[in-house]
Amino acid sequence: MITIKVPARICFFGDHQDYLGLPVIAGAIDRFINLKGTKNTEQKFNINLQDIGTHISLRLDDVSTQVADGDYFRSGMALLKKQGLEFQQGYDISISGNIPINAGLSSSSALVVTWIKFLIAVQETAFTFKDTQIGQLAYEAEVVYFKQPGGLMDQYTIAQRGMLYIHTQSGESNSLSSKIGTIIVAESSIKKQTLEVLKNAKEYALQIIATVKEHDSSFDISESSVEDYQRYLHIVPEEYRAYWYASIFNFDITKKAKQEFKKDSPDVEKIGILMNQHQGILQNQIQNTPSKMIKMMDKACKSGAYGAKIIGSGGGGCMVALTDENSKSKVIEAFLDAGAVKAYEVKIYI
Repeated sequence: MITIKVPARICFFGDHQDYLGLPVIAGAIDRFINLKGTKNTEQKFNINLQDIGTHISLRLDDVSTQVADGDYFRSGMALLKKQGLEFQQGYDISISGNIPINAGLSSSSALVVTWIKFLIAVQETAFTFKDTQIGQLAYEAEVVYFKQPGGLMDQYTIAQRGMLYIHTQSGESNSLSSKIGTIIVAESSIKKQTLEVLKNAKEYALQIIATVKEHDSSFDISESSVEDYQRYLHIVPEEYRAYWYASIFNFDITKKAKQEFKKDSPDVEKIGILMNQHQGILQNQIQNTPSKMIKMMDKACKSGAYGAKIIGSGGGGCMVALTDENSKSKVIEAFLDAGAVKAYEVKIYI
């Protein structure tokens, strides 16, 4: 039997920055997708997605070039065939997990990374892929293949594990300290609006950057500073200025957070303050946070959380808060009292 175990991820800093080629700070957490595969006598992968009650059957010799949107199983197989991998043995596969679906913890990316790892594991000839290569393949299978607007943060974080500072232009990743206090995740039960939120934010931000570069060809968003906000504000159309603010100041917050995370014992209160600043931009400029979730996070902070923010692209989903052991139960209770359906502690998975 082949078994694969892959974690979820939380983006702590850099939401809506990776598609601009800007860095992010993200961590893998101890919520998982689990795969078990047993050889069968068919020339098929028979997949049972237990949590949603779906069964999928894939022929090993499937050469279809028309892959339906979101069919990551076929896109993954197609990409790995281009890498020289062959599929000669059928398997009965069961997949389950405890990552909430469509909630910002990257259940879909965890599934894709799991699938890529499985397809490599079943090879009769040994193939060696680095974790970053697995992340890249998963990114291509999930995002590039279907021309989706997302970045590579999710796949790279999940494939590599730990707490990471990811340079999203190159994929280079630097390990950071995971000693950031007690991490609480709360599930809002509000369905995310991933593609709609991402599409608008990405298009507007890229238009702004292109406008600034037309004015000043030397401008590089990856080298920008907070002074650039006012310097170029006069050429940014008024309707896009919120996204210009978000691009500049979220980048600055991420850089400040990185300096704290590089310490052996980061100041969790400082990280919490930066997290709140980041959330302020997400809800006020990008406007990706429903009012009900804002109230949940406000109550959590008043109950002892150092900081709280929405997870993922937004429109709904999960929230994360940083606190300490003494306030943990109060923060969890605050989330639940404010309307969250679940709230629980998670740890960085290394």
